[in-house]
Amino acid sequence: MADTESKTYEDILYRVEDGVAVVMLNRPDKLNAWRGEMDRDVRAAMRAASDDPAVKVIILTGAGKGFCAGADMNMLQTIQSGDASASRSVVNSHEPWDSTANENFQKQYSWFPAVPKPIIAGINGAAAGLGLIMALYCDIRFASDRAKFTTAFSRRGLIAEHGISWLLPRLIGFANAADLLYSARVVTAPEAKGMGLVSRVIPAEDFERDVMAYAKMLATEVSPRSLHEMKREIWAAQFQTLGQAIEAANGDMGPSFKSEDFKEGIAHYMEKRAPKFTGR
Repeated sequence: MADTESKTYEDILYRVEDGVAVVMLNRPDKLNAWRGEMDRDVRAAMRAASDDPAVKVIILTGAGKGFCAGADMNMLQTIQSGDASASRSVVNSHEPWDSTANENFQKQYSWFPAVPKPIIAGINGAAAGLGLIMALYCDIRFASDRAKFTTAFSRRGLIAEHGISWLLPRLIGFANAADLLYSARVVTAPEAKGMGLVSRVIPAEDFERDVMAYAKMLATEVSPRSLHEMKREIWAAQFQTLGQAIEAANGDMGPSFKSEDFKEGIAHYMEKRAPKFTGR
C-alpha cells in the first residue's frame, strides 16, 4: 500500500506518496492566483519536501481548472493604488532559500533551482504571468491538453518580470520569447510543446495519473544522489562555459564512483533486480 502523508496549509494541499511530494496550489475559485499566503505555503512545503528523506521528487500543480492565473488581482490593485510596501513585497520579500546557492538562485522567485530535488510542473490548466514564471523555474514541465499559457505582462502595462526575459529565450529561442512577451497572446498546449515550452502534452483525463507515474519512476528507479547532483550541474552550467562545465563534472566524478548508489547501480543491473538506492 502506498505510503501517504499529508500536511495542512492555507493556500495549498500537500501530500507525500511513494517518494513523491505533491504541492497543489489550492485556490481553485481564483484559478490559483498567487498571493502572499500561497507564496509562504509553497516555500514551507518545498522546505518540508527537501528535508524529508522519503521524498525524492516534487510535483507542483494546481487544483481545479487552473495551474496558476498569475498574481492575485487584489494584490495588483493594492500596488496600483500606490502602496509602496505592497510593491516592495512583490519585488523582494524573502530571505534567500539557500544563502550558499548561486546568487542567481537567491531572488524571490528564482529559488526553485536551489531546491535539491527535481521539481516537475504539472500544468493542469491556465498558466499566466507569475504562474507561468513559477512553471519555468521548475526542472521539467508536463501540460494537460487543456492547459493554456500567456505571459500577460504587456497587456497589464508591465515588464518582463522576475527573470522571464532570461528563462524564455533559453527554453524556446529569442524570437519565440519575444513573440510571447510582446504579444501576451494565449498559447495552447500543442503549440507550447512545439516551441519547447513543455516536454509533454497529456490528455486531461490521464494527466494526474501519468505525471505521478513519471515522478514515481524517478523516485524508485534512479539514484536520488544522481538526481541531486545532476540538477545542481544543469542549473550551474547555465552560467558556465563548456570547458568549465567539463571541469566541474570531472571534479564530481570521483565522489560518484565512491558512492553507495554507484555500487548499487552496478549490483542491481548485474543481478537483474529492482534497485535499492539510498541516496548516499
